[in-house]
Amino acid sequence: MNNNITNTIEAILLGAGRPVRISEMRAILEADGIRIELSDIKKSLNILEERYKDTSLEINDVASGYRLQIRNQHSSSLSHLWNEKAPRTSKALMETISIIAFKQPVTRGDIEDIRGVTVSTKTIRALLERNWIKLSGYREVPGRPALYVTTKDFLDDLNLKSISELPELPEAIESKDIDLLTQAV
Repeated sequence: MNNNITNTIEAILLGAGRPVRISEMRAILEADGIRIELSDIKKSLNILEERYKDTSLEINDVASGYRLQIRNQHSSSLSHLWNEKAPRTSKALMETISIIAFKQPVTRGDIEDIRGVTVSTKTIRALLERNWIKLSGYREVPGRPALYVTTKDFLDDLNLKSISELPELPEAIESKDIDLLTQAV
């Protein structure tokens, strides 16, 4: 494999600051007059993975493509570089995004049925602003409620390639009408 092509792909990943698809890398290389097959780009990515094997960097394959990133074990050292605080993630927001991720597409009413409380407009707006969810259509029932699904940005932020990589949901514990009063006495 041509070392120049591997270095160019490395530069693309470093300079992009976002995930880049293999087909997009090929288009960039072809714009520079370099004809290359997708399999050769994948080989270069494998070479880069090997190059970064014992370093603080890694090539990660996420939903939107490949990205060059710092390994998780070094994140605490980097947090001191930025003074700004990440937006707080409330319990309601985490419950809402979890329901959307596992049950998508869902309506606001579906989320409320599962959570047992109303979903605030602020929570939905926060998820839309982070681009973690998007409107995917409307349910064909009276009132035509909006259907929400997760986005590639959500998967990218969690370092996932697809929604199927989410952990399995634990089995629900069935309560067998236990009389708590008799157990207490």
